[in-house]
Amino acid sequence: MMAFSDLTSSLVAYGPQIGWAIASIVLVEMVRDIYHVLSHQLPPLQRLHNWHHRAYKKDFSPISTDIYRKAQLYNDAPESVFMMVVMAAAALLFRIPGLWLGVIYAAGYLGAAILRSRGLLTATDLTHEPGPLTTIPSRWRVNRSYHWRHHFDDTNAYYAGLFPLSDQILGTALSLKGKTVAVTGASGTLGRALIAELAQQGAKPIALTTSADAYIPGAVKVIPWRAGQEASLREAFAKVDILLINHGINVMGEKSARAIEQSLEINALSGWRMMEVFLTTVDGLADGTTSNRTGRATKEVWVNTSEAEVNPAFSPLYEISKRLMGDLTNLRRTDAPCIIRKLVLGPFKSDLNPVGVMSARLVARGVIFLAKRDIRNIIVTINPLTYLLFPIKELTQALYFRLFLKSSRPTAIAKEKTDAIC
Repeated sequence: MMAFSDLTSSLVAYGPQIGWAIASIVLVEMVRDIYHVLSHQLPPLQRLHNWHHRAYKKDFSPISTDIYRKAQLYNDAPESVFMMVVMAAAALLFRIPGLWLGVIYAAGYLGAAILRSRGLLTATDLTHEPGPLTTIPSRWRVNRSYHWRHHFDDTNAYYAGLFPLSDQILGTALSLKGKTVAVTGASGTLGRALIAELAQQGAKPIALTTSADAYIPGAVKVIPWRAGQEASLREAFAKVDILLINHGINVMGEKSARAIEQSLEINALSGWRMMEVFLTTVDGLADGTTSNRTGRATKEVWVNTSEAEVNPAFSPLYEISKRLMGDLTNLRRTDAPCIIRKLVLGPFKSDLNPVGVMSARLVARGVIFLAKRDIRNIIVTINPLTYLLFPIKELTQALYFRLFLKSSRPTAIAKEKTDAIC
């Protein structure tokens, strides 16, 4: 009993400092991210930081040994010193001993940078290991695919070094600048609002619509398509960075065989086929015309499934078909070669829902705001139950799929399977 009592007393006495020690790792990484942002804003730091950007080829192999070593000395070493100074000042100013762990942590980076600058350490850090990109950008920790985008997608985004928190706060966890975004249902109320917002963010929206002669303000191109013709879009998708599946139909209270067929085909099956076609282009087309593996870092699919996944929409076939699309999306997420986001939207006013209470423009802005913060399940609604029920549904289904689905299928056979279903 005495031993247990002593342990309890020790935890009470030292628990806060242990907590601060753990927090110091997060804090020192935030300090590093602040230095990184400043290195893109202040000319003196820019000159030092440019060595880092000059050091790597697209596969993260060094341009040359000399430039790589100078990058370590001129960028990584000063960055580590900055981290140490700030954390030491915080530990002294606030008299929190636990923060000294952050100083020691930063000292490790400084030592590694000096050794690499002298050629005494050949191993690089994990986010700059050379080779093809084999994973998608991580949501919780900066990995190679995440950091690759800072070097070769948009140098004014993706600043985070280890934890993406700073990018999520700044809205730099996803850059839309220069991205080609294909939007289905583009002639609809939300489609037009999304295209206008994407254009404002510097993206290049492409309108996919069943109205061949439709004029969509903000769209750089209009591509006509119809359900069942998804395979014909493969070549166009090879040049698309983000596919936003937004088309749908609402037959309200209808229950005829025709209404069932239309709802399932338009709200679920056509979107699923389109997603499968797009995913075959992530690593390049099979004929090698656009063969690369950088699509794993930059390509994405956004699927508008609606909050009908978890809440009644007072339109049974709309609910059934949207839930099917939501489940198929989660199924594909288990082995997808790129990020797949869900848009879980509440009742906005449109032709599908004339009694909607939200503005499509505000919904579009909310979608873009959250996407830039790398939210994978984007919820924009006035219904508080959706924020509670949807995460529970997603978590339980993800666990179920993990337990009972077979291991991921090889990417090499994805095109063959897509040809079979399309």
